[in-house]
Amino acid sequence: MRAEFSQISALTAAAAHVLCFAGLAAAHALAGRGALVSDPALALRLVVVCEAPIVIAVFSYLRRDTQSCSFFKAVARGLIGLPVGAFLNAFGAIVLGAPVGIKYWIATIYWSLAMSLLTFVPAACVFGTSKIDWQNVLSHSIYFTPIDVENYMISAPCHGAVLGAWLGAWPMPLDWERPWQEWPICVTYGAVAGYLVGMSVSLVLIAVHKRRVRAKTD
Repeated sequence: MRAEFSQISALTAAAAHVLCFAGLAAAHALAGRGALVSDPALALRLVVVCEAPIVIAVFSYLRRDTQSCSFFKAVARGLIGLPVGAFLNAFGAIVLGAPVGIKYWIATIYWSLAMSLLTFVPAACVFGTSKIDWQNVLSHSIYFTPIDVENYMISAPCHGAVLGAWLGAWPMPLDWERPWQEWPICVTYGAVAGYLVGMSVSLVLIAVHKRRVRAKTD
């Protein structure tokens, strides 16, 4: 058990990302090819079921305040953060034009829970209610200013998922009449793609950060 979360190595960060990716891959394998298009609610439910225990366990272990916060307390923060983040994601999506008809409710709920796992839950597990840390997560300054490793791990995938979901929504109003244009299919594709790109970016930022720290030490 580490005394300081900032001592996390690039290898540990990569392992954490691999585990989170494995959850997504497992959900895809269980749902089957094309399930997101044919049955979005089922595919997203499997994402939540497979990804939730991994994300909560991994980022609870990587909690910052190991002295004052036990692993199980961090897990509780993640469990509380899951519906809170889902509500915020659903609210944001609806404000930006997501359909609110009854036939979309179930898919929207599961999509919001999945987005919460990609964006909100990691920070809830690691930082709890630390206002400064949450400001750092939401800020774009992490890409230009040296900062702690966990901020890179959480912020870049979070930003990638949100940006990817936004870009993924662009084809929805077009009259191409393709099944994947339905809510929340293309938005989910965009969010997952952005999340994976964000993972890669975070690892690059962590490697650069570690090299910079070693250079200062030398």
